[in-house]
Amino acid sequence: MGQALQRAAQWTSARDGSGGKLEFTPTNEELLHTILQFVEGFSSKSSEEAKLVFKKPFTWKTSLLPSHFSSGAYVEKGDDLESDAKGKDGQPLFQLKKLSKDKYEVSILTLEQVENILRSAGDKKMVELRGCLEANRDPVVNMLGERFATVEGDDNSIFRYMEEITKEIEQAARAGTEAEADSSKMSEVEEKKIVLRLRLKLLRLDEQLLNQSIQKISSETRLTPPMVDGEVSILQQLSGEDEEKSVLESICYFGDTYVFKNGCRAQPWRQLHGDICFLEVKCHDLDKPLYITANTIGYYLNNGPDKDKPGQIDYERPEQDIFRDLVTLLKAKSSRFAEMIEKQEFALRVDHRDDRHYDMSRDKRDDDDGDGNHRTEQNWHQRDSHQDKDKQNKQSKQQKKKLEPSLKWKALGVEEYKEEEMRESRKPPSRKKQTHKLKSKTPVDCEDSFSESSTESEEEEEAVERRTEANADLPSEYWQIQKLVKYLKGGNQTATIIALCSLRDFNLAQETCQLAIRDVGGLEVLINLLDTEESKCKIGSLKILKEISRNIQIRRAIADLGGLQTMVKILRDADKELRCLAAETIANVAKFRRARRTVRQHGGIRRLVSLLDCVGVSSPMNAEMEKDVEVARCGALALWSCSKSRKNKEAMRKAGAIPLLAKLLKSPTEDMLIPVVGTLQECASEPSYRLAIRTEGMVEDLVKNLKKNLNSSNQELQMHCASAIFKCAEEKETRDLVRQYGGLDPLVGLLNTSENKELLAAATGAIWKCAISHENVQRFQTLKAIEILVGLLHNQPEEVLVNVVGALGELAKDPPNRLQIRKSGGISPLVNLLTGTNQALLVNVTKAVGQCAEEPDNMVIIDKLDGVRLLWSLLKNQNTQVQASAAWAICPCIENAKDAGEMVRSFVGGLELIVSLLKSEDKEVLASVCAAIANIAKDEENLAVITDHGVVPMLAKLTNTTDDKLRRHLAEAIARCCNWGNNRVAFGREGAVAPLVKYLKSQDENVHRSTARALYQLSKNPDNCITMHEAGVVQPLMKMVGATDEDLQEAAAGCVGNIRRLALANEKAKYA
Repeated sequence: MGQALQRAAQWTSARDGSGGKLEFTPTNEELLHTILQFVEGFSSKSSEEAKLVFKKPFTWKTSLLPSHFSSGAYVEKGDDLESDAKGKDGQPLFQLKKLSKDKYEVSILTLEQVENILRSAGDKKMVELRGCLEANRDPVVNMLGERFATVEGDDNSIFRYMEEITKEIEQAARAGTEAEADSSKMSEVEEKKIVLRLRLKLLRLDEQLLNQSIQKISSETRLTPPMVDGEVSILQQLSGEDEEKSVLESICYFGDTYVFKNGCRAQPWRQLHGDICFLEVKCHDLDKPLYITANTIGYYLNNGPDKDKPGQIDYERPEQDIFRDLVTLLKAKSSRFAEMIEKQEFALRVDHRDDRHYDMSRDKRDDDDGDGNHRTEQNWHQRDSHQDKDKQNKQSKQQKKKLEPSLKWKALGVEEYKEEEMRESRKPPSRKKQTHKLKSKTPVDCEDSFSESSTESEEEEEAVERRTEANADLPSEYWQIQKLVKYLKGGNQTATIIALCSLRDFNLAQETCQLAIRDVGGLEVLINLLDTEESKCKIGSLKILKEISRNIQIRRAIADLGGLQTMVKILRDADKELRCLAAETIANVAKFRRARRTVRQHGGIRRLVSLLDCVGVSSPMNAEMEKDVEVARCGALALWSCSKSRKNKEAMRKAGAIPLLAKLLKSPTEDMLIPVVGTLQECASEPSYRLAIRTEGMVEDLVKNLKKNLNSSNQELQMHCASAIFKCAEEKETRDLVRQYGGLDPLVGLLNTSENKELLAAATGAIWKCAISHENVQRFQTLKAIEILVGLLHNQPEEVLVNVVGALGELAKDPPNRLQIRKSGGISPLVNLLTGTNQALLVNVTKAVGQCAEEPDNMVIIDKLDGVRLLWSLLKNQNTQVQASAAWAICPCIENAKDAGEMVRSFVGGLELIVSLLKSEDKEVLASVCAAIANIAKDEENLAVITDHGVVPMLAKLTNTTDDKLRRHLAEAIARCCNWGNNRVAFGREGAVAPLVKYLKSQDENVHRSTARALYQLSKNPDNCITMHEAGVVQPLMKMVGATDEDLQEAAAGCVGNIRRLALANEKAKYA
């Protein structure tokens, strides 16, 4: 276990002299679950080892209280708790010592007691196990002594220990028959045997943990250029024109074959996205070539050559599937390739035509060959010469614009040089020099620019600067501030402090005062003051910067002048007031992407996280402790602003922010809770944070704060708590915790705050996600949430409507709720929303209407409101999620409509439209369309129409899929379509029979049922029976004849019967 914790576990960096913490990552969670499984039930399997007393106790700070332990096996000693069981030296095997109010430290000496603690912890067992391992980094040393400590290299401690036991047994055998001597020695030997057995079990656990981590790491291995070249090289040798002997027609690199020094063939600007190269693959059974992108994350399809840009590729992905290797991708797209690879009926072809290409690439990699490098670079530049010409043309058109000084630098107080710049702009060297002079102090990392969170606000990226007209009437404060700034520039220390105090007397929240400081160059002076050694000057400067940095233009100017870097340095200052002011100013400035990146790149995230570490926020505090709490609050504010970046969230997690935020979440003051909860709800978009919020017990605190502030006038905290629950409730465990801690009632209560739309959106979103669990739905029924939600379908913004409709869709999965939605008048507004344009809203509305259509009475209303026609029109939507959701909703509408066949035929072009969607690349769309076709085909006339539209070959083309959901509905559609004309024969001719037989190997019983129905219908044609028999259908069908599902039994037996009847007919004909 020591090796696993040292090598496989992921730890945060050490801080303030203490060891790091276990990070909240999937790898660590798997390790903890495995260790938990090992400990639970250990005493029942190995009672002797479980009772072995440790050499040194496990000690850690626990969240458990004496009330968590049953009184029978423990003795209270004041505020402490001890176990009745004691070791040989009389020391209790379990001790719970009180450190302060509601804070205890636990100490245990046996694995049996560890198991008891985890049992008493209940749903907090993972928290306790994590705390134990963090406080005892090498548990084996505590249990068995220093001789078994984790070491680098070979560990021979077990072998030496075995030798000692063997020698002691031999010595005891030679000692004779002295009873007392023998009994004492043999008891020691028995104890050592127990130690050895425990050490071997811990060693096996260590190996298991290391193997788990290796499997996890190997599954996340990224592609490299040599790996791609190796796969392509092998497939090129197996390619050729002969379909019987080669797996592919051809495979080659798309575009130019230039190989960079890192082995990539993709252009440098595409390498920033992880692209390695682009491939063009021609398969024997496909009409068009496959264009594939080899990326560090895997292989995926792209859109092929760009029609608008000859010679270049359209890098967009038509589908989201990513494959770990090239063979898997080709098997999924080409049935012929999959068949050849499985049968291995191909010939190795050695192609000598690649020698020239090999030599060229070798020359490119050879650093000593200057001519070769020059030639390849010349070819590359020759290829892009037309692009360079275009760029030159654009530059010449924009030349006049470039001669003008940037407005950004005018904003920094350099407008007094305007006339000089205009005179010198005619001289190219001086213009170049001036541009260099005015370069921003904020570094820009080109790699980081592609990695920011997609949820970040862009409103300030292209902010338009509003300039004060020179001839406008300015207030007297403007000119007074300019005079004070001049004193700041030229005065001594005393004059500077007086000027700073005078500046603070103005209303710095007024834009005129803010711009006055900027226009005269005051920002530069204020930022320079931060580098002085005088604390009073720093404090005065930061107080002014904190106020004026609420202005968009000011905060961007501060970032351009390098103010963020200086403030990050101040975060290490010993003065707590300085740290507070610096953190608050960073919170104001870090509202746009570049500022957040600057904070991270200069180590600001780690320093801000360290500010969160303060004394207990709920215990009585003196003046010094209150300052520490204020520092933590300011740090949380800054982290809240920085947490809009995905990379910053990761940096916060690695710096150990999660347990500190969990600690601050218990604060009784709203001023502390708002930034803490705001940071958590911002970070909850990441899975690692959602896992940590659940396991650290933060869900309970979120619910408590939600309930505590239900009647509060401050709705901001309620909004952030509800938003955090909204994001965290993606996981079932979190939804259950919200219900257990009574969080559903206050969420429903917040629905009455219709005037605050942000709070309403957060509350409805949380209800939507919580309603995914059936147990929560029952509670919502009791609280009459449906009536309130239906009332919110009118006169609400789209962000609220998306969540309200999503919640109604989840609640409608329960049949009684469908009736309640109809009684509350919810059907009509839901159908009306089908005419909207918001994609997320359309997805949820179609789901909700589809669920309501499961009730026949609801379907009558939907039909009268022309809801089915609106659903059908959404199949034309460009969004695949809307298409799939609409197709799923159409299925219950057809099932429950009175005259479904006539209704479907009344839609002009409707059947042709739904058949055409079988050409989609999205698997969810294909599955939903197949399900709809299976319902449409129940009507004979409609089946005839879709047959004329070519539904049979399209369905047959999809049969090589490996997706079980698509398999189920595809087989159902094939079974229904067999009931018209010669469709059975057509399916056989199109090669749909043999792939269907493979569906019987699926683990999904629903797939078995629909496949057996399809095979039964197809088996009514003799040729299909022969194909099925050759594909080995009889043996799996015989097993399914004995299944518990009656439909599956009947279909399987019918198919076997048809095959058997054909065989008997052939035998009769043979002997007739």
